[in-house]
Amino acid sequence: MSQSTESTTESNPFTKPGFIIAAALVVALIAAAVVIFLTPKGQGNAQPAPTESSNSATTKPSASTAAGKSVCGLPAGTEKSLGSAPTSKWELVGRMATPTDPKTFGPGITDESGFRSCFAQSPTGALYAAMNVAALGSTGSSEIVAKLADKLLVPGTGRDNAMREATVKAASPSATSIQVRGFLIKAYSPSESTVDLAFETNSGALAHLTLSMRWMDGDWKVMPADDGKTYNGPTQIRDLSGFILWSGV
Repeated sequence: MSQSTESTTESNPFTKPGFIIAAALVVALIAAAVVIFLTPKGQGNAQPAPTESSNSATTKPSASTAAGKSVCGLPAGTEKSLGSAPTSKWELVGRMATPTDPKTFGPGITDESGFRSCFAQSPTGALYAAMNVAALGSTGSSEIVAKLADKLLVPGTGRDNAMREATVKAASPSATSIQVRGFLIKAYSPSESTVDLAFETNSGALAHLTLSMRWMDGDWKVMPADDGKTYNGPTQIRDLSGFILWSGV
């Protein structure tokens, strides 16, 4: 059935103010936003066209954090790109299958609350770290929300806003199941990485979002914009063309 431009715009969630979630929580932004934006509504036929992140932070990487072992002793990798899916072991974190390799890529540290951190300084380590942020978001734990804002964001105005938001409330787990289906490492250096992740809901809807990450204090941290937004997107997509297929479920 055809639709007028006006009615299509009104029904398309990507054109509504609510599509751009301004909340600062890493977990809420990733997990809750993916659920909201992947729920089939209106037209969702955009193709993947991720752009380089405009996220900013006031703290720049220093020479002491630009190379070396992670904070938990995971060795840095020598590879500069990731052109195929890594062979991964998966475990559930919240409701999301998440890669784990504690001896090589991370997470090297998992505390009593289930908060996971410490990833290798390599393209695969950056990929695992990005997925870790997304998966922790499916837990809805207020304790993990606060830890994410405190420990996994690059210091700056965005992190300050995220930490203030973290004291208000955590995201509640959604009834919609979200699983990763593919990725792209759009850019990589030992100090910064841009990771594009494609997700699918249990209804079959697809979308992608991009995280800009920085190597700091021996771990990968997300670089938020000043408003605390931690990703570019998400944008609904038709299929997984252009992504490297990768999933645990």
